[in-house]
Amino acid sequence: MPADPNPAPRIFCIGRNYAEHIRELDDTHATQCIVFMKPHTSLVPAGQPVAIPCDRGAVHHELELVLEIGAGGYRIPAADALEHIGAITLGIDLTLRDLQGQLKQAGSPWELCKSFDHSAPIGERVPYRQDMDLGDIDLQLRVNGELRQSGNTRDMLYPPTHLVEILSQTWRLLPGDLIFTGTPRGVGPLSPGDVMDAESPQIGHYQWPIIELSP
Repeated sequence: MPADPNPAPRIFCIGRNYAEHIRELDDTHATQCIVFMKPHTSLVPAGQPVAIPCDRGAVHHELELVLEIGAGGYRIPAADALEHIGAITLGIDLTLRDLQGQLKQAGSPWELCKSFDHSAPIGERVPYRQDMDLGDIDLQLRVNGELRQSGNTRDMLYPPTHLVEILSQTWRLLPGDLIFTGTPRGVGPLSPGDVMDAESPQIGHYQWPIIELSP
């Protein structure tokens, strides 16, 4: 069967990519970044309500720089990675934190706590330009006007170009694929009625209202 010429984007996500976030979750034994994936149904465009489950423990926000692949490729060296990035934006990796703790303890995969519907709010893509320094992007997240997260991509343990190299060793990256690159410290809980504001002076400002998931 031929491949779908217009597949839904794959959503690759990186965990444990900021030292301060690793410390705040007491993950100091971690020796490398974690790779997991989310389904297309996890995406929520800016301005749309994000429906969260309220019966599965705490739902935490994790602000992230997101890369969109422009030119696909396989086994891309980090030195060539910028040629394969088509756009950037901000996204939120929503996490069922209590369940994540249980999965970590059991040594189980993270999909059950990371890959639920509406778990990846995402801003509008901004075309990547060569004058953009992906190693110096400011990120901020406010909830109901209160600053929760403030970071800079210079603090990544694995910079964007290295992440492209890492992922492309296993998958042939395709145009439209998304890479959530990890979160700085300051993650915290969300409740229905909250409003998330993600902002970067280099990228833009995006907002999502939080509502309760209904059957």
